Amino acid sequence: MSTSQPVAAGQPRAPHMPSDVTPQLSFFDKFATHAAEFVSRAWFFAACLLLVLIWAPSILVIRDVDTWQLIINTATTIVTFLLVALLQNTQTRNDQSTQDKLNALAEAVAVLMTHTADVHDRRGLHDAVTELRDAVGLEDRESS
Repeated sequence: MSTSQPVAAGQPRAPHMPSDVTPQLSFFDKFATHAAEFVSRAWFFAACLLLVLIWAPSILVIRDVDTWQLIINTATTIVTFLLVALLQNTQTRNDQSTQDKLNALAEAVAVLMTHTADVHDRRGLHDAVTELRDAVGLEDRESS
């Protein structure tokens, strides 16, 4: 995905249009997306619940409480660790996509406000445009 660059005050910026975003995803991004779709289904939750319901009475077979707890703790820790990494990937891409859309909207509003200010010769509107353009890309500067 294309990322937005900070814009200096008063400098025009090329509009960031949806067509500027590349649809290419890496293998890991595709895998993470499919995994997120897979685990977000109701039947996946039901399967996890069923696994716990099968594990719970296994104490009668295993007899050692420490081993019995170790089995479920190890399984859930591994699955949780892997799912957090995959789901974080999809969430980060979603957040960036949302931010790019907001930046594109803000830039479009700034262009419209500039045009309106030029037509009606309003200085206050030019100041508001400068402030709006300064805010576009603010998330990039705040994380630096």
